[in-house]
Amino acid sequence: MTPYSYSMLTVSTRTLNILAAFVWYVGGIVLLLKGGSLLVEAHSLKPEQEWLWLAAVAGPFIGGIKAMFLFSKSCQRNLTRIGVLDQPKIWQFFRPWFFVALIVMILAGAPLSRLAHNNYVFLIGVGILDLSIAIALLGSSYVFWKQKAFLK
Repeated sequence: MTPYSYSMLTVSTRTLNILAAFVWYVGGIVLLLKGGSLLVEAHSLKPEQEWLWLAAVAGPFIGGIKAMFLFSKSCQRNLTRIGVLDQPKIWQFFRPWFFVALIVMILAGAPLSRLAHNNYVFLIGVGILDLSIAIALLGSSYVFWKQKAFLK
């Protein structure tokens, strides 16, 4: 790669903030839909069971706690890190370890969902997990707006 082509990969911090928010929101929406569909499947297996309602409350409750105490801090640290980058490159909207963790979570989550099919307890468990992470992502996304990340 020539120095010229490498410099073409330099972007604004605003672009990195938008990319980070996009991944944050897409992850939250995908997990919300996935978790919801797992709970719908659980209900179709055993409509008489009450665990579904516990899951529908527990997932968002746990996610809200994660949003306040973990994900919002992580989001804030990432925006701060992006803000001090000297010549931001397109791939720097998250740290390298975050991309690795994201790949691991996707690779672990897909088989978990497949294994959960037709297993009521497993569907409830994975549904709670997915909903809690979805709510944590979506709930902590206020940091992007509070920090005016799309204007910087």
